[in-house]
Amino acid sequence: MPQKTPLHPQIFDRIEGDGYTIEKVLIETMPGYYLGGNLYRPKDGKQKHPAVLNPHGHWQYGRLENQPLYSGESFGVTLAQLGFVVFAYDMVGYTDTIQTPHDFANPARQLWSFTPLGLQLWNSTRGLDFLSALSDVDAQQIGMAGASGGGTQTFLLTAIDDRIQFAAPVNMVSAMMQGGDVCENAPGLRVGTNNVEIAAMFAPKPMLLVSATGDWTQNVPREEFPAIQAIYDLYGKRDDVEVVQIHENHNFNQASREAVYRFFAKRVLKRSDAASIVEKPMKAHKLQEMMATSARPLPANALSFEGVFDQWRLMGQDALKSASPGVKRTALTLALGVQWPDRVLSEQKGRELTLGRPGAGDRVSATYIPGRGTPAIVVDPAGAHAALSSETARTLLAAHRPILLLNVFQTSTAVANRDRSGAYFVTYNVSDDQARIQDIATAISFLEKSGAGVRLLDVYGTDRAALWSLLAVAASPYQINLHVQDRDLNVSDAELSTAFSLPGLNRAGGIAGARQLLPGAMRPRD
Repeated sequence: MPQKTPLHPQIFDRIEGDGYTIEKVLIETMPGYYLGGNLYRPKDGKQKHPAVLNPHGHWQYGRLENQPLYSGESFGVTLAQLGFVVFAYDMVGYTDTIQTPHDFANPARQLWSFTPLGLQLWNSTRGLDFLSALSDVDAQQIGMAGASGGGTQTFLLTAIDDRIQFAAPVNMVSAMMQGGDVCENAPGLRVGTNNVEIAAMFAPKPMLLVSATGDWTQNVPREEFPAIQAIYDLYGKRDDVEVVQIHENHNFNQASREAVYRFFAKRVLKRSDAASIVEKPMKAHKLQEMMATSARPLPANALSFEGVFDQWRLMGQDALKSASPGVKRTALTLALGVQWPDRVLSEQKGRELTLGRPGAGDRVSATYIPGRGTPAIVVDPAGAHAALSSETARTLLAAHRPILLLNVFQTSTAVANRDRSGAYFVTYNVSDDQARIQDIATAISFLEKSGAGVRLLDVYGTDRAALWSLLAVAASPYQINLHVQDRDLNVSDAELSTAFSLPGLNRAGGIAGARQLLPGAMRPRD
């Protein structure tokens, strides 16, 4: 995680209400970047209160929307009247948080994991830091509730931050639809998983699943809820996850909000009358009365969009500077989506070899030529046949070395139709380049685990395959000699974002960081 810098919270312009107050908030979630919101507080004279973090969904006015299907202010006021401190904060690009647009993802920024989802989840983390540091908040009793895109933020933050103690993701946890907006999708997020599993990571803490009959949560009581409850069963906490369904289209209406009030009042406040709690009618304040920037500009150090991106890159670089090689290798492995299988399946017919990972369904075709001494893997972007014709292969054959020549993913005989047309393809699938690196990793694992066990290997990569080979070897837990041309690794960020698809690579150290993970005597060389 990046270093958490001072938030410099600004809390101002208090509104007095019936048993509650509302204040405007600006916090600096990273230097020069500001998150806006509202703080709802009880007027009950108590020193400490439980608290709720409240992200909003994709309604026009964000946290300040007030209409029958969604009222952010009604939610904050009612929780405050019940005795909770509430921090309602913006999505990126909404209301007061406008230093970036809401949609800014592209391949160049994805190299640094700079996406609306990533920035928004960072804001959620910092919002939790702000809320837990307030003098009138019991930091051991903080929950989270949001609807739609706010529901996505709710189960994502509960998955990565153990400080959340109770939660209510509203009208979002579903097996049939995972999130239709840029702030709900990011490369690698759901490869081999889905929102139901991510939400279930909150077990065994109290969680309410609110669903609606008129959206993609229509099956929750019959399908998703029993699946999540089965995870709670493993902890003996079956009753700590509950479900309600509201007969309505996609919403956070009064009935949905009241379900959350009652759950929190029962679970956190221990109120015996929780089932009878209803929301009192209220008149919402005008937007300018609630917006943090309506009567004042952002602070003088507020960055432009490009400045925010620069700051994000700097934070990522700083986070890796003091990390151990093991942490850096783990970061690279996760960014690449690479797995190192304990066992590799193999089928051989003559010199033709097919490799695969148990349960993965992949098939890596290769040509294997046996020999003596240290085995070598040769990777050419045109496939095994081109590799066999190379000067590298001729030299290895003349030395009677064992050689494994790969047709990595979507090369040579491994080319097949693949639909990459979906807007969020890499949210659910590894990219072609990540799959190629995985094939090299599978081949390395095969040779390492065959015969006499762990031994030294040589990996040769040419042209585009030099980068695939470097990244596979850098992420490898094994000792491997890498043989590539330095000129093939002189790849600019512009080229990385257009000629390759390797989201998150620069955030994990980039090409330079990968080279540093190679043993000193095994650096790429001409």
